[in-house]
Amino acid sequence: MDLTVKRAFEAGIQAYAKSEGNEISAFEDALRNVFDQEVPFLNKVDALDRVFDDFQRFEELREVYFDLLMINFFSEDVQKLDEDYLESEEWEGIEEQTIDRGTELLNIFLYLRECEDDEIEASLDDYLKEFLLVEEDEFQDEYTIYEKVIANQILVDSTYEEIRKVADTISHQDELKELFYPMMSFFNEPKPDAQQLEEFTQFAGNKSFDIAVYQIIANFNA
Repeated sequence: MDLTVKRAFEAGIQAYAKSEGNEISAFEDALRNVFDQEVPFLNKVDALDRVFDDFQRFEELREVYFDLLMINFFSEDVQKLDEDYLESEEWEGIEEQTIDRGTELLNIFLYLRECEDDEIEASLDDYLKEFLLVEEDEFQDEYTIYEKVIANQILVDSTYEEIRKVADTISHQDELKELFYPMMSFFNEPKPDAQQLEEFTQFAGNKSFDIAVYQIIANFNA
């Protein structure tokens, strides 16, 4: 497993389990084995789903860990394949079969990797305008997905409490409803200390999921 992915992988499981009071060793071992398998990507996806089917207490994290599995594939597995694999018909087929999987976290992971490569600090403004290109006419799908984020960019200079208040106003039909609070909190404070994490948890609407996602993003960025 890629070391950055491993850090995020472990932080998310541990944060979620601590909040829920769940024992994690069997689940973590089973899921780590999925990430470390040297098999085709779709086989890994099937194996990941079997683990979550077997450990229903962690179901909330299924699509988040699909995103981590995908970014791990880009970071580790692709290096062992043909140079143009991601432009192949095989990969196009995989994309079609997994188009409904995962969350917007994958874009955040890809953006943070780009920041690392370019040696720049991550920022919400840069993510929206330079990575997602939400101001370009041909990227209006991204604009629609991130409309609430775009309208509330000022929250990066606010507090967890204020971010939560805005999160509560977002429709349950909004694609970013579940991710809004931890995502905006990350861009507000990319490297939270223990006291900040405690405050974040205090205002979280879905405490276990929110703290797991925040820890995953923050540790991926560490």
